[in-house]
Amino acid sequence: MDSLTQIVLGAAVGEAVLGRKIGNKAILYGAIAGTIPDLDVIAQFLTDTVTALEIHRGFTHSILFSLLFAPIFAWLVTKYETYKEFKEWTLFFFLTLVTHPILDAHTTWGTQLFWPFEIRLQFKNIFVVDPLYTIPFLACLVLAMCYKRTSKKRRYFNLLGLSISSFYLILTLIFKGFATQEFTNQLKAQNIKFNTFDTKPAPLTSILWAANVETDDAFLIGYYSFFDSKPVHFTSYPKNHDLLGHLAQNEKVKRMITISQGWYTINLIDNEMYFNDLRFGLLSLDPQSKDFVFSYKIQVEANNTVNFIEAPKQTEDAKKLLPELWDRIKGN
Repeated sequence: MDSLTQIVLGAAVGEAVLGRKIGNKAILYGAIAGTIPDLDVIAQFLTDTVTALEIHRGFTHSILFSLLFAPIFAWLVTKYETYKEFKEWTLFFFLTLVTHPILDAHTTWGTQLFWPFEIRLQFKNIFVVDPLYTIPFLACLVLAMCYKRTSKKRRYFNLLGLSISSFYLILTLIFKGFATQEFTNQLKAQNIKFNTFDTKPAPLTSILWAANVETDDAFLIGYYSFFDSKPVHFTSYPKNHDLLGHLAQNEKVKRMITISQGWYTINLIDNEMYFNDLRFGLLSLDPQSKDFVFSYKIQVEANNTVNFIEAPKQTEDAKKLLPELWDRIKGN
């Protein structure tokens, strides 16, 4: 999830654990701890793109990381804080750390919660930025901060925020079930033969859903809103995997294919080859669009070293996407 959401979650969990004893410091420390797992993004400045993608939401998003670092952070804090209960601080940091990857497991990218085992949990039921999850949660946390640490209202508003956010998360799982069933019905009704398909929420909403459908030589992408009254339209994107040629045997290319879990297409733009990760969709709902959220130029050096360079995203694309989303949410 986005940084603000993780800050709010960490702060609320911190308040629930130690708010009565240390007041707003619990919110502060919880907010800090809630962002720590995302420090793995530093890898993008220290290594190549493929390795950084492999590291992202790996060790720092695992139960093992939370178990190892909770007592370390507890020890550090008890060195200068007046509240010295080491066990309670350890529980505090474990819960504020581990709830971060648990929430991230509900997104499309998922998390390696059980690292070092190569198991990526990805329920794909909530977008990384969802105002309906974050805003009520944040409002309740702000209200809680307005009361003294011993106030029952402070605890009430904080638990209310945690309850609303948790309920909404469960609700998105139910929504995903409905959307998946509708896509299943539509594929059957349209006599589309497919190998497998996956569903995920569209950006910023849990009302509009997207499906990636794999066929033998192409991927289909379709959108379904709960307000739709017409059949789902699926747009085809050729796999073009054959364009890789001998590069398909390159070790770095193989790793990239593993990262994308096989949901990728290859295309040529101005004689440059691009690797498109389909799991995160496109920057437009226009059926003619070929602007994928995550697209990487495959650069082959003179010594045959292969590098992946992420294609830059334009601010204009995001601005254009917002009205498209609003129109599509209202139905087809």
